[in-house]
Amino acid sequence: MANTFKNSVTGSIGTTTTTVYTAPAQTSTTVIGVNVANVISQNISVSVIIVDTSASQTRYLVKDALIIPGSSAVLVGGDQKLVLETGDLLRVVSSAATSADVVVSVLEIS
Repeated sequence: MANTFKNSVTGSIGTTTTTVYTAPAQTSTTVIGVNVANVISQNISVSVIIVDTSASQTRYLVKDALIIPGSSAVLVGGDQKLVLETGDLLRVVSSAATSADVVVSVLEIS
């Protein structure tokens, strides 16, 4: 089994839901960090959505979290981890256009 640490970096997230990470084929993934930064000069609210493809379910990790200008929210990190199976997705949407940058840190196990 190969263990690989990776980052997925996505900028300028806006009002359209954007996939920021997809678990690769034949891989289990431990999400060890999700950081969302507000890059505009007004408050934004962001939602992080998990799509469990094997169970055909879509659920919120966080819904409408407030992030003030010049700040960020650590939505996964520290003691909290998240496990994704092959094909599962993490998606992010913001309340304002091109307002959020997202960094997802993972450990892929294949």
